[in-house]
Amino acid sequence: MIAPAPPLRHRHSDPFAGPRHRAQAEAARLPPLLAEAQKLAATVVVGTHGRRHAGAGEEFWQFRNALPGDSRRSIDWRRSARSDAPYIRQHEWQAAQSVLFWIDPARSMAFSGDKAREEKGSRATVLGLALMILLLRAGERIGLIDQDTPPKSGLSQIERILAALGKQRGQAPDYATPRTRILPRGSRAVFLSDFLAPELDLHNTLQRAADQGVSGALVQILDPVEESFPFDGRTQFHSIGGQLRFETFRARGLRNAYRQRLAARKSAVDEACRAAGWRYLVHHTDAPAQPALMWLYAALKGDPAP
Repeated sequence: MIAPAPPLRHRHSDPFAGPRHRAQAEAARLPPLLAEAQKLAATVVVGTHGRRHAGAGEEFWQFRNALPGDSRRSIDWRRSARSDAPYIRQHEWQAAQSVLFWIDPARSMAFSGDKAREEKGSRATVLGLALMILLLRAGERIGLIDQDTPPKSGLSQIERILAALGKQRGQAPDYATPRTRILPRGSRAVFLSDFLAPELDLHNTLQRAADQGVSGALVQILDPVEESFPFDGRTQFHSIGGQLRFETFRARGLRNAYRQRLAARKSAVDEACRAAGWRYLVHHTDAPAQPALMWLYAALKGDPAP
């Protein structure tokens, strides 16, 4: 178990707001984030997520030598005319796959170290929704890991996911951790979070997913302030919900210990991903979102890591 990094000061908090008020506020924030996600997805040109196997499909995959038992109708005579042996033209098997998302709804994701900078939760939501849009265009099915409903295709699925996200974020605790249910074998998953929960048993979570034949990608989203720890002198740290508080008169003296603890947490997340065969990326909210979106899409396709 890794102790959490110290909770940081936040842009705003309302620890006394009721669940209904928070749910309404979060639901009102989601349509603009969807519009931003649609713009982000429009900047990425993608193709179909095909499985690299021969089978029924429209996309050409490869030629192979004809074998005894192959039908004469399957021979590509134009390609065969350029050699001494007959060749079979194979297509790539393209089957719709399920991709399940966990977008951290915790209040810790509402942190921003600068009023002009996007909150971690907003960046996670935009990235998640943009990736969902791209996957739907490619013919995939999408869903949320912590929902009982199966993943579905079609743009109407986005509306259902938006409603679920608004409800989750309105009832969220200070920190959250992913929980894997029984996932469709051979499906894929995406986790978007700061992964700063005090008790983060990510290794077992990812291993259970891997045991179910589920591969995936994980993006740890952090604010630059959480990396640099620029505080000095008397500073009070508190979680977004106000449940955790810590005050020090020597904030600068905590800087090295904090950075070491954060580095240890990132290393543990990376190690858990490697053990499960997942892909891992650290993304900062002051960086453009498009490179992270392209990395996610490539990671789900199984393209080599950059």
